[in-house]
Amino acid sequence: MTFHIERARPDQVDALCAIERAAVELFRGHRAWRCYRQVSVPPEVLREAIARGLVWVAVIGSGEAVGFIWLDAEEGGDAIGVAEMDVLPSHGQRGIGAALLEHACGWARRAGYHRVDLGTLADVPWNAPFYAKHGFQVVDKTRPEFAFALERDRENGFPEDLRVFMSRPLPPPDLADWTVWPAPAKVNLFLRIVGRRPDGYHELQTVFRLLDWGDEIRLRVRTDGGIHRLTDVPGVPEEADLVVRAARLLQAHAPAGSGADIEVDKRVPMGGGLGGGSSDAATVLVALNALWDAGLDEDTLAELGRQLGADVPVFVRGRSAWAEGIGEKLTPLSLPGRWYVVLDPHEHVPTGALFQASELTRNAPPATISSFASGETVENAFAPVVRARHPRVAAALDWLDGFGRARLSGSGACVFLETDSVERAEAIAERCPAGFTAHVAKGEDVSPLQVALARFRGVDGNGK
Repeated sequence: MTFHIERARPDQVDALCAIERAAVELFRGHRAWRCYRQVSVPPEVLREAIARGLVWVAVIGSGEAVGFIWLDAEEGGDAIGVAEMDVLPSHGQRGIGAALLEHACGWARRAGYHRVDLGTLADVPWNAPFYAKHGFQVVDKTRPEFAFALERDRENGFPEDLRVFMSRPLPPPDLADWTVWPAPAKVNLFLRIVGRRPDGYHELQTVFRLLDWGDEIRLRVRTDGGIHRLTDVPGVPEEADLVVRAARLLQAHAPAGSGADIEVDKRVPMGGGLGGGSSDAATVLVALNALWDAGLDEDTLAELGRQLGADVPVFVRGRSAWAEGIGEKLTPLSLPGRWYVVLDPHEHVPTGALFQASELTRNAPPATISSFASGETVENAFAPVVRARHPRVAAALDWLDGFGRARLSGSGACVFLETDSVERAEAIAERCPAGFTAHVAKGEDVSPLQVALARFRGVDGNGK
């Protein structure tokens, strides 16, 4: 039997949940059966993990999913955990589990993680003994990073004497290996146009809120000076792509012969007002600066980013921020913990036409950070124009307004709703109307890109 491993898709959630329930049947008669029977994979949480690229599925020739592995990055730091790994019992003993595990560990290594952690049962052959064959070692379960898992076990009545936690150390990627880097999306918590500059650009005020969800950039260092984009982006020629332009801009500051192969896994809707292209460019600048050992500081990288686009510097600096000017004057902000339902109405909104709209308010009075913090400043100058001209975006705003105060991000087309908890965000996203796509994302003060850079630098202390 042949199978291959690919990133899981949202439309596979039901199939993966069915695999998990079938695998649980293997524990009938075991002391853990009662706990496993009562606790199952939450489909909405699995769906968001898929959206973040943290789930891989084994697929046989017929297209049927027969196993999956799900990594959990909630721990942060230099470790990532295995949240779930299951194979259909009818397809056991065929190397599927081993292949899934090695595939996920390979990705974690390329993402700069130093180890993979998991919790499992000591007395089940396909649990601890299986993982031991793949380089995992039993570790002290009283370590702080396992405290939450142990408390959850106790609440669910899991047999604590049989629970073991295991870790597998990961060597750092070699220079010629692929590495993977996050390119987070953003939302604009408000956007005001307060004037126009002599060069024709508009003076803006906004708050950029970085998210824990976005694109993935894969990079492989070359020594022949070549810059090659290996994935097609519909409607974006290679020479015009911001990731290619960013790499070539950085080359002038890097050692001779520095080059790269670039792959882009697009998850952020293009033209959605979520900063996808700008974030991709920033990730290339930040990551290649480290991989090429170019040695540029953050200010220099941000200036290079400004030459590519007004939103690039905020992603380079990697902090949620108050922004002024054309978006390049940044003041980092510490914002309350919030979750966001981001809705893509699948409608193209041309930014240029919005800026030229006669009804656009261009001379609003300047806002202040305190007026934003008090909740007084929440509007988006583009929202009335977009509502009037783009019915699908208007419909998305109207639908989200039923749950709170919906807002437009940037110049659209994506809209979002801020919530106090992940549970509420997921409950709203679950009710997303057909024809729209909903994502749940956590607001971050520090960018996932900066977190990843710290992981890579921690390999030997020098970012190599």
